[in-house]
Amino acid sequence: MARYRGSVCRLCRREGQKLFLKGDRCYSDKCAVERRGFPPGQHGQRRGKVSDYGLQLREKQKVKRMYGLMESQFRLTYKRAAHMKGVTGHNLLFLLETRLDNVAYRLGFANSRNQARQLVRHGHVMINGRRTNIPSARVKVGDVVAIREQSRESEQIQIAMEAAARRTVPSWLELEAKEFKGEVKALPTREELTMPMQEQLIVELYSR
Repeated sequence: MARYRGSVCRLCRREGQKLFLKGDRCYSDKCAVERRGFPPGQHGQRRGKVSDYGLQLREKQKVKRMYGLMESQFRLTYKRAAHMKGVTGHNLLFLLETRLDNVAYRLGFANSRNQARQLVRHGHVMINGRRTNIPSARVKVGDVVAIREQSRESEQIQIAMEAAARRTVPSWLELEAKEFKGEVKALPTREELTMPMQEQLIVELYSR
């Protein structure tokens, strides 16, 4: 499957805010957004006025990159959200948040969503005691997401769990750090998604 292999710090600079794609680096003074808070490229500091379409496109790109999806994956997720009952924008964010790789990241098993996706792909993560290697697998209320017992001594996971103390586990998840597991206590609400996202702009873009 296609995957972006370039500098992820460049993506944060392009969107003008931290997308937390680099783990610990995003919390340090080495963060590219802190050091060079303008878009990359020769004309990054001289970009002019952005059109309505440009605003919609940038919002879509920001959310897509934040969750680590390619364009086709993101479009399919949007189509699924559009066919669900309720507000399409909220449904989209709900589907993105309940992906297994995102839940593993939210629980602190990885320093970034990219790292969480790798853990899932390599079979280190379980849902309800069954190993799952599909990052896009959806979690439901009552599901228990855990690190395999054989994988708990991994240095990468140990470092991530130590660093996770800097992040707050969302209220819809309950973490048992000593057991390397967490339970989905409820489904996320829009108010619990604190990252600045304007999902209505994405809906407007795809509705053109």
